[in-house]
Amino acid sequence: MSKTAASRPASRTRNGPQTRERLLGAALAEFKRAGMAAADTAAIVSAAGVAHGTFFFHFPTKEHVLLELEKREEVRIAAELNRFFKRPHSVRDTLAETLHVLVKLERRLGSRLFKDFLALHFSTSRPPAEEWTHHPVIIAVIEELQRARDRGEIPGEVDVMLNGMSFLAGLYALLITLPTAEDVRGPMLQEYLTTYTYGLRVVE
Repeated sequence: MSKTAASRPASRTRNGPQTRERLLGAALAEFKRAGMAAADTAAIVSAAGVAHGTFFFHFPTKEHVLLELEKREEVRIAAELNRFFKRPHSVRDTLAETLHVLVKLERRLGSRLFKDFLALHFSTSRPPAEEWTHHPVIIAVIEELQRARDRGEIPGEVDVMLNGMSFLAGLYALLITLPTAEDVRGPMLQEYLTTYTYGLRVVE
């Protein structure tokens, strides 16, 4: 067997999508346990059953793990929102459903990983940012607000793009910083929805 042929299995192990999925799963489990900053890459590669350098081949930094999670979750959440938007609903319902799907994500990821996930949006160590048009959740919310404006539910002079982006940024910040106790967080989030609904000058 040639040296090149002998090296192929190792190359497939290093480069294969199954290896990347194992690493992603192991990394997210470690992030849930310890948080991204304290996560141990040695524990991640051990759980995934790969060499240490393989992690950095697939994910140059730990932030890149969260970027991959963000990409997948944004596609899933945007699809869920767009299914909801096809049913009769109000402008406030649009904002409330956006909050609802994020709270569901928090429950699924766990509080620690969820906060790391959202904090990535504000992190100075985040890899170079893409345009907002590359984020399906932002697009889904803004496009629905645009449709509401076209229907006359929001006045024509309201900048729905600016309002949609600032609504999401503020919502992310609140979910990171507010206590998880529902009797504290719930009323504050409802007040936030009311404030933004009023700011959009919704026509009843």
